[in-house]
Amino acid sequence: MYRAFRRKIIIMTLFISFVPLALLGYTLYYGFAKAYHQRIEQQINSRLRACAQTLDIFLEERLVILAAIANMSTPEYFQDILHLQSLFQNINQKTGGGLIDLGVINSAGEHLAYIGPYNLKGINYSKEAWFDQVMVKGLYISDVYMGYRKIPHFIIAVRANRNGVNWILRATIDLDVFTRIVSTAQMGNTGDAFIISRDGIYQSPSRFKKDNILTNSGIDTSMFGANITVIRKGEGPDKNRIYNGLWIKEGQWLLVVSQNPDENILSFSDMVAEQITLFLIALFGIVITTVITTSISVNTLQERDKEVAELNAHLIQTDKLAALGKMAAGVAHEINNPLGIISTKAGWMRDLLDEEEFKESPNFKEFQECLDKIEEHVQRAGKITHNMLGFARSMEPVMESVDINSLLTKTTEFLNHHAQINNIAIKTDYDKALPEINSDRSQLQQVFLNILNNAIDSITNKGDVIITTRREHDSRNDCDKIVIDIKDTGSGIPEHIKNRIFDPFFTTKEKEKGTGLGLSISYRIIEKLGGTISVKSEKDKGSVFTITLPICI
Repeated sequence: MYRAFRRKIIIMTLFISFVPLALLGYTLYYGFAKAYHQRIEQQINSRLRACAQTLDIFLEERLVILAAIANMSTPEYFQDILHLQSLFQNINQKTGGGLIDLGVINSAGEHLAYIGPYNLKGINYSKEAWFDQVMVKGLYISDVYMGYRKIPHFIIAVRANRNGVNWILRATIDLDVFTRIVSTAQMGNTGDAFIISRDGIYQSPSRFKKDNILTNSGIDTSMFGANITVIRKGEGPDKNRIYNGLWIKEGQWLLVVSQNPDENILSFSDMVAEQITLFLIALFGIVITTVITTSISVNTLQERDKEVAELNAHLIQTDKLAALGKMAAGVAHEINNPLGIISTKAGWMRDLLDEEEFKESPNFKEFQECLDKIEEHVQRAGKITHNMLGFARSMEPVMESVDINSLLTKTTEFLNHHAQINNIAIKTDYDKALPEINSDRSQLQQVFLNILNNAIDSITNKGDVIITTRREHDSRNDCDKIVIDIKDTGSGIPEHIKNRIFDPFFTTKEKEKGTGLGLSISYRIIEKLGGTISVKSEKDKGSVFTITLPICI
């Protein structure tokens, strides 16, 4: 399609005069620019929605946690600094961080207890605007302000009532963590993302104005409606910059993503000047110029279409995974309920077997074996639902004693048939003296399956997959570690893509055969378990994936 398009443009250009050629170039350029701008705007809107949803979830999650804790406890309990510190650490651990400090304030505004980097205990907040808002509304997320810290920050506070006495649990949000979430909406070298209040005041820094927080953005927020709104507010060389805005925090903050859509588009004036110069030199010059410029335009269009198609494919794949994750979570939840009932009834039946009349039954042993089978399969089904929930959300590792050699043996049993029919031999060289380690059995098995499947797929016609294990000392952590090498005699990994194999959605397989998530998920699992994963490979000489796992935790 693109080759035919290029040919038609060249033929038409060569048979018309300079003026029609200039008009044609002008039309082609601005037609492409308009389509490109529309695609850029669609991409910005997609990122804007995703970032706004993430920010709302970030704030709502911490607000709900604080409210739940405040209503289940008393201010006296949290005046014990050990209790308050434990709560602070648990919240940051469970939510992935985001809190700078935590404090308990009574109804008179006195700071009764505080954990954090500032000396704020004993300060009276009764005159602060946020204090009145919390006492009236019960739940409150402030705008960014300076306060006693003299640095920009904002707080989440909840009011609780215990025995008729009101008190406040207040947390300060780490603005750096919040800003990093906002920055995920940026695109390219000219993209920017920031938050402003209804008065147009910066609540997070602009990418190009690091010290602008709490200054006026100059943006009229009344121009932005309830849904995504796009405006153009640039001047001079940045006159085409677009601003996409979406309200968050129940309409109190405006998330703005801006972009110069001309970032990657060639200058039309430069293109015209080059064509005129070459045309005046000679007819041959204009022929060459026509061919070159047409090829550049078509190739650029082709590359942009390819990039947009890949991005859309990634977004569709992400939506599919999200939908599948929700379905998995629902199915797992529905299965867990009958599993609980089965387990309870099995326990009741085991209690009945302890009675004398059942012990004398000739079928007593058979009854016990049946109950053992029921409980065994309930546990197996429970692990399956646990894995389904792990797909639906990022679950913490379930630590248990794991024999790496035994786990690798069981894993290879799943793949032996597939390997044999492809003339592939799976060979092992295990260190039999390896100790058991404390890790997550199911997640490790998922990693081994991913890497072994890739090793088998990389061998096109007869070969070997060799698995070795050994124990080594890690001088950096002064701790021993288990090293697993999975080597194949396949096609290897080209040098120019070796650094990208752990990126999400990157795959060298056909679309129907791979999603590009296997190695990315494996990398995150091993990292969460305290280990490392690396690869050495040469084109046409095979690859070696090396996994290390700590023995001492």
